Amino acid sequence: MTDMDGTVRHNRRGAVQLILLVLAAVALAAVLVPVHAAIYGTAVPVSLLLGIMLTGSLLVAIPSPRIAIGLFSLAAFLLPLFVIPESVGPWPWTVPALITFVAFVGVITFLHGWRMGLTPLLVGNAGSLAAPLLQPEVAAANPPTADLIVAASMSVVAYIVATLLAGRIRAMKELTSERDLTAQEQSRRVLIEERNRIARELHDVVAHSLSLIQVQASTARYRVPDLADNAAKELADIATTARGSLTEMRRLLGVLRTDDQTAELAPQQGIEDIPALIDSTRRTGVDVALELIALTPDVPATVQIAAFRIVQESLSNAVRHAPGASVSVHVRTEPWMLRLRVHNIASGMPTVQGEGHGLTGMRERVALLDGTFEAGSDADGGWTVDAVLQWHPEPGTK
Repeated sequence: MTDMDGTVRHNRRGAVQLILLVLAAVALAAVLVPVHAAIYGTAVPVSLLLGIMLTGSLLVAIPSPRIAIGLFSLAAFLLPLFVIPESVGPWPWTVPALITFVAFVGVITFLHGWRMGLTPLLVGNAGSLAAPLLQPEVAAANPPTADLIVAASMSVVAYIVATLLAGRIRAMKELTSERDLTAQEQSRRVLIEERNRIARELHDVVAHSLSLIQVQASTARYRVPDLADNAAKELADIATTARGSLTEMRRLLGVLRTDDQTAELAPQQGIEDIPALIDSTRRTGVDVALELIALTPDVPATVQIAAFRIVQESLSNAVRHAPGASVSVHVRTEPWMLRLRVHNIASGMPTVQGEGHGLTGMRERVALLDGTFEAGSDADGGWTVDAVLQWHPEPGTK
């Protein structure tokens, strides 16, 4: 539900409540004034004034609860005093006045909380005790005990019901708000996961290709004999552009990457594409040895994708950070398991410290398959990546 929808519903609910209160106030005033004037002998102007004050406080309670409590308390205190001793009926609370009292306590409590509702409850019941003391003749003709007990009981019940109802509505609003926040958080997480997936695929595919372009362009003059000067300059420009693109790519990945999220794998190359990947790396002048042992032919697509990407990223790291070093790649598939090992010997170049986006992406892929991943430098100065990818057999498979 959007904020606009919530505002419309709130305004509509408020309009309905106002209409109901107006109808209730008019109906009570239409009954209270004639009853007090005809049965209890109250002068019509006094009955009309005090009746409007008493019932009108229901409407005033919406914007100004304190003013409403003052009006109601004054009218409720004075109205029982303007009756003739010969009147016969419930007193000091007449039936319409009692209904108004109960409704007023409920409205104040429901709209403004139990603390505010406690004031008219106590003031109304305490004020009604003064009428028998100030009008002993009327009290003698109409014993007030039963009337006071009924008024106290009904007002307390209205107070409790309004408190519980307001608490329930408030809890429902908080629950709705929490659900909205949860939905927003879920949307944010989906967005972050998508950005994370895009960052990983950009790094694994685009950055890897740019690295190969840069290495090939930079080493072309040493690998190709009798290379013309203009061609060498052109290739040097290509290498410079590729390096700049890699820098911008890393900056973009820094914006997209969030290390605390995981993402789904996208359909890409598999194990059968690893030899072609090795060949493309060899064309850059890197000595790469491949050992591919397939003891299990049926490897899930997700495992194949992860295996290809891990080998690709490991080779890319070796080309970038250990130029001139020979690399060995070992891939072995077993029942419900695939083992990877990529090792490069020491190149004599300084070792890059820290863990970049590539290692983070590899860890994520392995974690998605409940596997194990280790990467680090060896005692001889080389670098080794070890990964074990697992999958579960389908039901009925032996």
